[in-house]
Amino acid sequence: MIKPRVIPALLLKGQGLVKTVKFKEPKYLGDPINIVRIFNDKEVDELVLLDITATPEKRGPQFDLLKNIASEAFIPLAYGGGIRSMDDVKKLLSIGIEKLIMNTSAVETPSLVREVADHAGSQAAVVSMDVKKGLLGKYEVLAHCGQKKTGLDPVKHAVEMERMGVGEILINSIDRDGTMQGYDLELVRKVADAVSVPVVACGGAGNLTHVSEVIKQGHASAAAAGSIFVFQGPLRGVLISYPTPKELKEFI
Repeated sequence: MIKPRVIPALLLKGQGLVKTVKFKEPKYLGDPINIVRIFNDKEVDELVLLDITATPEKRGPQFDLLKNIASEAFIPLAYGGGIRSMDDVKKLLSIGIEKLIMNTSAVETPSLVREVADHAGSQAAVVSMDVKKGLLGKYEVLAHCGQKKTGLDPVKHAVEMERMGVGEILINSIDRDGTMQGYDLELVRKVADAVSVPVVACGGAGNLTHVSEVIKQGHASAAAAGSIFVFQGPLRGVLISYPTPKELKEFI
């Protein structure tokens, strides 16, 4: 059995990294290059970097900044935010990004997922879904960083993205984001059980028990998290951390 991955998910806003709560209240964490260097030293499995203002601002990736970040990352780096064309994809691959994460573009231009998979291989094509639970308990995929309803059911969307050749699905619960109260196990399990590609759960991790739960009970192949790797204590002081191999082995 392949060892489940535990992945820091970093949010890029402008030139700096932030952490949100339910996609709101971004708190500044620091310079991305410095934080990437720390994660290098801690030998994390990989890093997810999401530019949360690219799509709302109707712009593409910040290639110069990303090139500098990628040059400092000695671990696999996945990037999402403002990817709208194969030109964007080719530029990102050329500067060292290994996985392309498509969110809004996967909703609005699903053919791009197929193009990325055909060009770079399925392992490089990742679809991210930001999902919110409605008042009646129905899940819905939202686009434009959680600002626009799509009417899409996450399970059906995941199945369609697998058909388009995606190699991995990143599912993020808007309701759990930054709360540190645990992943939405029901949501993750529904998606993971519907597809054969790896599903990465994100949103809600507050400790390693939550990480263990989403892998064992939610059937996720990997767990991504932000708050537990960047905050310390009830006052949420910024401290970049990552569990030791021994700690991970005890829980996962």
